[in-house]
Amino acid sequence: MPGLVDVHTHFMPHRVMAKVWAYFDSAGPLTGRPWPIAYRTDERHRLALLRDLGVRHFTSLVYPHKPGMAAWLNAWAADFATRTPDCLHTATFHPEPEAPAYVAEAIDAGARVFKAHVQVGAWDPCDALLDPVWGMLADAGVPVVTHCGSAPVPGAHTGPEGAARLLARHPGLPMIVAHMGMPDYGAFLDLAETYPHVHLDTTMAFTRFSEEEAPFPRERLPQLAALGDRVLFGSDFPNIPYGYRDALHALETLDLGDAWLRGVCWYNAARLFGL
Repeated sequence: MPGLVDVHTHFMPHRVMAKVWAYFDSAGPLTGRPWPIAYRTDERHRLALLRDLGVRHFTSLVYPHKPGMAAWLNAWAADFATRTPDCLHTATFHPEPEAPAYVAEAIDAGARVFKAHVQVGAWDPCDALLDPVWGMLADAGVPVVTHCGSAPVPGAHTGPEGAARLLARHPGLPMIVAHMGMPDYGAFLDLAETYPHVHLDTTMAFTRFSEEEAPFPRERLPQLAALGDRVLFGSDFPNIPYGYRDALHALETLDLGDAWLRGVCWYNAARLFGL
């Protein structure tokens, strides 16, 4: 294969990234374990490192934690994509009256993937303010990396129930379930079986770090294999507490075959994003 597509990487304005790192520095009391940032370096070095690792396309998953942030994060991400051609133009949103307008603007400007962070934003995915947003994304066929699982700590609206209600309203939404929906892997695999536009990213799943707290149920491996054309590699770079290669090694240990690995690491995302 030509290299890797990593659908779950984070590049943000410097002060926003610093706040994210500060959150993980203090995550011990929340998660009960330390979370050292493995790649806490400047933006130029992080880009060079991804490319050296063989990553040919990646994302700049930005996300707001309060109203009034999304539009300027989208402006930053659009500029980042312009100066970083191997980054998929990324955008985001928050439940607020302005959301439909700036989401439409981002789609018109060429955004190829969105990030929705139900946990950090602490919002209901079925909030009426977002109904036109989900509809636009479904109509445009723009994938949305959606953190709707309850890892690393449960949120007010995390879990498969909210995602199921959302998909019942918008069955054509190309949702990418972040972290395989950890820890509710089975429920999210079932949603992917029900809704053919749902994908799952492997971010942090199957690694030793995650298996200690949220092990993937091995009886679900045949289902994971059968859905292999809708599983996408993601890493959470740079915010992972282990080496990048550990995420790839974890996929190998599943022993689902070379064709499955090639699809997850390149061909599935290449097809979804038209690479």
